[in-house]
Parts: sequence; C-alpha cells; structure tokens
Amino acid sequence: MLRVDRINNGIVLDHIQPGQGLKVFERLGLRRAGYSVALLMNVTSSKMGHKDIIKISDTLDIDLTMLGLLAPDATVDYIENGVVTRKVTPGLPEQVIGLIECKNPRCITTMERQGKSLFVLVDREAKEYECAYCGERVRV
Repeated sequence: MLRVDRINNGIVLDHIQPGQGLKVFERLGLRRAGYSVALLMNVTSSKMGHKDIIKISDTLDIDLTMLGLLAPDATVDYIENGVVTRKVTPGLPEQVIGLIECKNPRCITTMERQGKSLFVLVDREAKEYECAYCGERVRV
C-alpha cells in the first residue's frame, strides 16, 4: 500500500475527479513550487469510488478561482499545526477575470492583448461562461 505522510501545515486538495489531478497540478503552477507537493492519482474513495488528491506543504495560498474552474467539487482543507482549520469547496466562480481567453477574433480582449478578459457564469449546469465584452460563450 502506498503511504504519504500527513502534512503539518499546508493545503490538501481532496475529492478531485479521477484523472483531473494532473491538470489541476499543472494549471496551479505546482510543478514550479518551492515547497513539497504530492500528487496522488486514482486513490480509492468510499464516497467517489476513485479520486485524485494533491497535498501542498508549507503554504496556505491557492488560486480558488482557477481551482473552481478546474475542479469545482473538490474540497480544500487548510491545515495548521496538524489540524484542519478550514474546509472550502470552491464551486464554479460567478465571474472569471483573465483566466479564460475569448475565441472571438473581433472581441476587444483578442484585438488588444493588454486587456484582461471577463467572463460571467451563465449556465452552472453546463459550466458555460459568456464574455462580458462580446457575448461569446465558452464551456469549461
């Protein structure tokens, strides 16, 4: 059996859909992290059958908006002195700034690269966002 020690201070990203852990790991920039990170994939789960888990040691900072886009049902456990002090489920963010690129070639954010995109959630079930500038829709 694989054994990964518990962390004393840090974050555990739990209940990530199986197979999505690597994508979350990459998009959160954890490959370049200056602290210990453990990526566990296809772990047996009584709740989900299987899941991915990411353990991040010695930091309490994570981009919850990005995590919400990638794994809205994941849980984020904040651990301090070996104790879970807070649990958060990010969910899909209501609006996303600068994380989704508009595919419309006529959109102001496409034509003027210095502008940040702004997308607003329009259909939670379909995970669909709409560009606030041109109305282009995208599913995440």
